[in-house]
Amino acid sequence: MDIHYLYHAMLAHYREGDSAGLDNYSGKALARVWKAQRFSWWMTGMLHSFPDAIEYDRKLQDTELAYLFSSEAAQRSLAENYVGLPF
Repeated sequence: MDIHYLYHAMLAHYREGDSAGLDNYSGKALARVWKAQRFSWWMTGMLHSFPDAIEYDRKLQDTELAYLFSSEAAQRSLAENYVGLPF
């Protein structure tokens, strides 16, 4: 996605003299990066066992997995994040 944003920002800059895309590039790219980081954190927490986890954490993990398996909306959200967020 980063290259998509940069490509269109550079086209606008060099073809039309519009630097708005270049000026906003970092913020736009970082917003997507943080969304990807959030998803990675969420998946890791849901799918991995940690030796220092307390019973409360394990119950939350089990509940999160149960919700994912029972909710079509949660499954759509996982799929959207897994294959890549929309533009």
